[in-house]
Amino acid sequence: MKEKMKTNDPNPLLDFTGLPRFAAIKTEHITPAVERLLEENRACIDTLTQPQTPATWAAFVAPLEDANERLARAWGVVGHLHGVLDSPELRAAYNENQPKIVQYYTELGQNLQLFEKYKALKASPDFAALTPAQRKTIDNEIRDFRLSGAELSAEKKQRFAAISEELARLATKFSENLLDATNAFALNVEDRSELAGIPEDVIETAHAAAEKDGRSGWKFSLQAPSYVPFMQYADKRELREQMYRAYVTRASEFGKPELDNTALITQILGLHHEAAQLLGYANHAEVSLVPKMAQTPQQVLDFLEDLAAKALPFARKDYAELRDFAAVELGLPELEAWDLAYASEKLRAARYAFSDQEVKQYFPEPKVFQGMFRVVETIFGVRIEPDAAETWDPAVRFFRVSDGEGNLVGQFYLDPYARDTKRGGAWMDEAISRRRLDGRVQTPVAYLTCNFSAPVGGKPALFTHDEVLTLFHEFGHGLHHLLTRVDCVGVSGIHGVEWDAVELPSQFMENFCWEWQVLEHMTAHVDSGEPLPRALFEKMLAAKNFQSGMQTVRQLEFSLFDMHLHYDFDVAGGKTPQQLLDEIRSRVAVALPPAYNRFQNNFSHIFAGGYGAGYYSYKWAEVLSADAYSLFEENGVLDRRSGNSFRDEILAVGGSRPALESFKAFRGREPKVDALLRHNGMITA
Repeated sequence: MKEKMKTNDPNPLLDFTGLPRFAAIKTEHITPAVERLLEENRACIDTLTQPQTPATWAAFVAPLEDANERLARAWGVVGHLHGVLDSPELRAAYNENQPKIVQYYTELGQNLQLFEKYKALKASPDFAALTPAQRKTIDNEIRDFRLSGAELSAEKKQRFAAISEELARLATKFSENLLDATNAFALNVEDRSELAGIPEDVIETAHAAAEKDGRSGWKFSLQAPSYVPFMQYADKRELREQMYRAYVTRASEFGKPELDNTALITQILGLHHEAAQLLGYANHAEVSLVPKMAQTPQQVLDFLEDLAAKALPFARKDYAELRDFAAVELGLPELEAWDLAYASEKLRAARYAFSDQEVKQYFPEPKVFQGMFRVVETIFGVRIEPDAAETWDPAVRFFRVSDGEGNLVGQFYLDPYARDTKRGGAWMDEAISRRRLDGRVQTPVAYLTCNFSAPVGGKPALFTHDEVLTLFHEFGHGLHHLLTRVDCVGVSGIHGVEWDAVELPSQFMENFCWEWQVLEHMTAHVDSGEPLPRALFEKMLAAKNFQSGMQTVRQLEFSLFDMHLHYDFDVAGGKTPQQLLDEIRSRVAVALPPAYNRFQNNFSHIFAGGYGAGYYSYKWAEVLSADAYSLFEENGVLDRRSGNSFRDEILAVGGSRPALESFKAFRGREPKVDALLRHNGMITA
């Protein structure tokens, strides 16, 4: 069964001949496209499960991959637009069709005839003749059939399917509630004197936001480009408290009842636990770890507790310094949660004689992109150039990546700015995956999405150094997707990569943001055009590990909370998730938040983003990324030979072999934690 190219189909979601046709896509295209693809896919599966269809790659696996890839591409466009251009109409269409998609994949994962075909192929003499990527694809499929309930009784299959559908609905609702709660609050300030301390460009943006609403004064929102600098710089403590309270109580019982995520958390945890037990596992954490590098929940907890023990002395020292500074220099005898970012920024400015705001002036958007592309071109031997494509917003850019001979390797969209139709955070997602099709290679296409401040007052957008780190991080994920050389869609790019290793390329890329030979070429003062002064860079470097102990234990607090929630927490046992979080904080946190803080209600990573029992992956992969980067440090940072090896052994192979094998092929040994501790300044003399 060959891919049906639908060039003449009036529905743009059914055109797979090239890039998504964003200018043509309308909400009313979604339901017909989904229903048609599901009908075609089910017909395909009926054919493939017939006894006369041989259990071979060509006759069975390839046609199923074709069918599923078409569905994934069409639904991927819908999901992407739901994340970046949300509207009541799009949300309704998405929520109407999501259960159909979930039902299809549940049916697929529980189809015993398909499962038997995969097992027959695995057991056949043909298996040994397949490529390593094809064999890994089949192994993954057999594993995933088991995790989808293929071996359950008919009654249990039905319950498992209902749980899967409900979990998808609840995750979407969790995310939508958070977006709506974020947009529901605004701080409108009429008196200019109340904005003391806030940088001028942030004030300008707030004024433009108020004007857009037809109001006078200044409007501050809970979106990161507004909230973060407000909390860092606003002198007026009462307003900081007001903003903080609004932020940490989003989607909780303190706001609109219909946006409260509290009950959803209990439902999600209960359903995950029930699904795990149907599969024969004790808890969701065990299920979550089956396709990961870590072997058991206890191994993860031991890893996190060990890191906590190493980080806590540094975190306590960080906090004591901040508390003393706030009391003596800022007149804040009691350091409250809404003072932390403000006092930290003041302490950093006092200790290192620079501020985030000063540094930001040297990172105008065009120069940052140019500098980032230069790093990638230098170490990986590729070329990145602007390209043309239909987009969903005028601010979106499109680029092509070519190899040394000018051949197309992949393309990507870059959507940099915050909008009220866009969910928060930053992420990479796939538009098209690499695969071989009819003798040709289908080149991959990625979405890179961030939430930075848009340009204001005729000047280019300016990025904080933290935002530059975020950009490099997401581009690392993008490179993992784009630079793959694997032609089997199931293990090309990030597909099939263990979840706790998938952050390796992204965190690896962040390291380059701390190198002078990188920053001198990616900075230019927005007014003078002068590059970042070396003296200011040295101050940034000196401040690199400022409060790294506090930041580390905060990440560990989230990771421990996530793992315990999904491992040994009884959702019906009388203890609430809030009480569990409080217990963990009492052990590993140094700055305890007020009782009304409802962090868990906006922890979308684990309740709506697929990181349930997997949030530890950030720290786990940071061990890998720091150790991998240490080879570049040994060889001169922008080292093409190290870059070629990283590309060949990590990026190019995607999920076609275990991540640990890829790491050892690159580094020549098992990973060590030393580089991570050194990078974070947590090695005692």
